[in-house]
Amino acid sequence: MYVKRHYSLWMTLRWSSKPLIYGILYSAIIIVFYRMSEVPFTLAWEPISVIGIAVAFYLGFKNNSSYDRTWEARKIWGAIVNDSRKFATAILTLLESKEGQAHQDLKKEMIYRHLAWMLSLKHVLRVKKSWEHNEDPMKLKFAPGFCEEYIGGLDAEVSKYLSETEFTYLKTKGNIPSHILKKQSEEIEKMKNEGLISDYKQVWLHQIISNLYDNQGMCERIKNFPLPRQYASTALWINYVFCALIPFGLLNIFERSDVLDVWLTIPFSGLIIWVFFLMDKIGDYSENPFEAAYNDVPISSIARAVEIDLLEMLEEKNTPAPYPVENGFLM
Repeated sequence: MYVKRHYSLWMTLRWSSKPLIYGILYSAIIIVFYRMSEVPFTLAWEPISVIGIAVAFYLGFKNNSSYDRTWEARKIWGAIVNDSRKFATAILTLLESKEGQAHQDLKKEMIYRHLAWMLSLKHVLRVKKSWEHNEDPMKLKFAPGFCEEYIGGLDAEVSKYLSETEFTYLKTKGNIPSHILKKQSEEIEKMKNEGLISDYKQVWLHQIISNLYDNQGMCERIKNFPLPRQYASTALWINYVFCALIPFGLLNIFERSDVLDVWLTIPFSGLIIWVFFLMDKIGDYSENPFEAAYNDVPISSIARAVEIDLLEMLEEKNTPAPYPVENGFLM
């Protein structure tokens, strides 16, 4: 996610340069052919503008839908932050024996397991789907520090918070985060049976686990169900149709003008084509907020902030550093 106040014009052009370049080349070919052949293949601008209005409405719908997916993903991870802190606080303050002696090892184990859940969920959400973009998260040039730490994958981050036996067992499961929460529920039941927590505290802790299941399920809903392809594809193809007609409509306008020259069709066509494809690309990259691209929800940074918070609650000394902002991006 870009966190400076504005993208620079150069960054925006570099990110969306292909539509601008191809639009200018396409328009230039048409104008050169027109000048060489003098074939009257201009089109009236009015029907083209009607198509443009329809395309603009459709792109607006697509971008609104894509933004909703991104904003929902951010709200879900905000809930994960809150529920993580509540869970850690509950474990640290409610878990006492009848003699009042704190079970520090058990508290640490429960909080460590929660961190393993959060980090494994982060890695599951980073796994590429067929409808997502092809960028490899481990080769992101704009965030080299993120790539360096991410290259170790799930094993490096999750294994340090679980016992070797438990981690080996979880690796055999298809959905590691779900089985970690199942293990947490079993440990809560065990604490109740041993008299470490009351019935009320057991219910409250299970409610937090339930919230975490809900958060995970909502993340998986966004990750595993794309913006319906008929909407995404239709927006793309009608955009192509409209942009293909733009030079012919502008040529008709400039040809009839006593002041403007038909060569102005080239830059103006390129500019209009670039604007419409830029709008389409913004929506396209907002559809999938967990794929580690330019404008995704920075779940790695969020997870690292929670990791630091919980380790400091445990009075740990060797806490990891927050992810830095690199080239304006937070991952």
